[in-house]
Amino acid sequence: MRVVKQFLAVVAVSLVGSRAVVAAQDNAWLSLILGVATAVAAIMVYGWVVRRTERREVTELARDGAAARLNRGVLIGFAMFAAVIVNIALMGGYHVHGIGSVSGAVGIFGFMAAAAVTEELMFRGLLFRLVEERLGTWLSLLLTGVLFGLMHLLNPDASPWGATAIAIEAGFMLAACYAATRNLWVPIGLHFGWNFAAGGVFSVVVSGNGDSAGLLDASTSGSTLLSGGDFGPEGSLYTVAAGAALTVVFLWLAHRRGHIVTRRRRAAEAPAESVTVSR
Repeated sequence: MRVVKQFLAVVAVSLVGSRAVVAAQDNAWLSLILGVATAVAAIMVYGWVVRRTERREVTELARDGAAARLNRGVLIGFAMFAAVIVNIALMGGYHVHGIGSVSGAVGIFGFMAAAAVTEELMFRGLLFRLVEERLGTWLSLLLTGVLFGLMHLLNPDASPWGATAIAIEAGFMLAACYAATRNLWVPIGLHFGWNFAAGGVFSVVVSGNGDSAGLLDASTSGSTLLSGGDFGPEGSLYTVAAGAALTVVFLWLAHRRGHIVTRRRRAAEAPAESVTVSR
């Protein structure tokens, strides 16, 4: 029952907030305000419902060091996507035609803030964490990563390949990031930095959601495997390779820090937990 309560609370904020942001998409500053408000509200609701249903401190959203962790994630996400765009440009698949729209970037900032926070709370804060408690890190990473990819099939220009690419480069990577850091601030920042770089700066299609009007007036061309086609650069092999490489790095860090939860380890901890409860 606690799982249902947690999901319903976060999903409710996500749905209301996303609808408000979309409704205000013609007003950049209102989109920014509503997007940031949705992100803040989702974090507050997540903290409240987890404390109430699990009766514990919400350490994954601890305030101490939150800004530094968030900034670190943003830098990683931005740098990763910039590296992908540079590689695509060197192969002739990305073209800058001039300066784009500042107001467009402002609106995208709000939209991406809401999307990054709500998706990370649902997929890594709730789904990955709760599945990991029962099945361990490896199976949780696989299952939630695949589900994250499948969710993107709902986007207007989605494709089976695009969903597969998202599962590998984002679903697996962001789950591995959470496993390595055991906080949500870094994956939230990474998710936001990646999405805002794509839509708000380089003005490319984000996950098959149509054209973006960011700081640069730009376009992509070439084969789908190079540019990602209608799905955007997230469907490029360069992006898949970058996401897979970062996934390996995060999993190595998780293993080094002793953050990998195995089914054997979980089974060994269960008796101790039951004894604690019985007292």
